Amino acid sequence: MKNFAITTMTAGAVVGAALGMAGPAAAAPSGPSSVADTVTSLQADGYKVIVTRLSGGESSKCAVAAIRPGQQIIQQVPIGGGDTAQQVVSKTVYVDVRC
Repeated sequence: MKNFAITTMTAGAVVGAALGMAGPAAAAPSGPSSVADTVTSLQADGYKVIVTRLSGGESSKCAVAAIRPGQQIIQQVPIGGGDTAQQVVSKTVYVDVRC
């Protein structure tokens, strides 16, 4: 019984991680846009954005090279009757910029 519970929890964590990683990719703006527009759009969707500059060059010539998922901070929230639910407190996304 103990092994079943551990297996179930592990499977749930793997599925949750896979679903969590799909969020930033879906949140990424489509088509070419400026770095500032991309960052603003992601922040408007509730993401904490960390920009990583991959190369040196003029800031005016920077373009988004990749958007990668980061860590989500989740807390347990009471919902009544002794039960709890998970609530996302913050979510991070990494924006790689090439100039």
